[in-house]
Amino acid sequence: MGKAAKRRAREQSKATRVRPPKVEFVERPFEGLTAETDIVAMREIVPAATIPARTTAEHGGQDILIASLLPDLAPAMRRQDGTLLVGLQTASRSGDANRDIANSILLGLDLAPGEVLQSPGLPEPGPRLADILDPAVEPVITVHSTFEYWVSEDQKDEADVAQAVQDSAEHLVPTVRIPSVTSAFWCRMGREFVRWIRPEDPEAVFDGLARVHAERELNLGEGTRFVGAFRTCGLLVPVFELAAGTEADELDGPMADLGKRLDAAIASTEPLTPEQRRARAGLVSRQVSLN
Repeated sequence: MGKAAKRRAREQSKATRVRPPKVEFVERPFEGLTAETDIVAMREIVPAATIPARTTAEHGGQDILIASLLPDLAPAMRRQDGTLLVGLQTASRSGDANRDIANSILLGLDLAPGEVLQSPGLPEPGPRLADILDPAVEPVITVHSTFEYWVSEDQKDEADVAQAVQDSAEHLVPTVRIPSVTSAFWCRMGREFVRWIRPEDPEAVFDGLARVHAERELNLGEGTRFVGAFRTCGLLVPVFELAAGTEADELDGPMADLGKRLDAAIASTEPLTPEQRRARAGLVSRQVSLN
């Protein structure tokens, strides 16, 4: 075959090759879900947490646990007691985190006790979480101090299993949910911080933060300060540095008070004043994006 014929053959092969459909990028992948802010928190900032869920009858009606992190960044695993765990923090991600998790759930349904789902690769377009999860199950987040949810109850008394769970949590960032507001988490990383996932449009949150900041009220009490914000999964996450040694159980009142002020400021339709616009510009200049 001559060079021209070979070239034509290659071009024809490329033309007839079928490429798998690509999952399109979704900037705010969990929008519309009841637990959107908690899922975002588990995916990005909370190292050990779970949310219960159940697949619809069409998909077997299986109770599952959506988890922040599984061993070796596994997308899914089935515990010895039969419970299916699906991880949010994984190595393989497409343009739609929602579709990734739904795909892991569907593939994980066939796992036997003790089996771990290996890397499933990037999924094609298909069902998302709202399509396969039963809305009747309340998605209540539980933050853990260890990775104890990796193992079933009867395994926790086994010395080697207990030691392995303890070892895996050795470098775990201490994290506690603050119950007086939605999706705010205290953590200790050398100093103490609060990271607060807000459900509103990020631009509206910046407007609200600017209004509160202009009144010198963007803090959680003496010795605390607003240090910036980051965007992730289409949401804004304000971050506060706390007075040294502040514990999570000291924050219920201050967080509730700031929550009321910020909610009202975000809901306001009044144009920003010149002072508020200057405050907003300063706040925006300190933001970063995780994805």
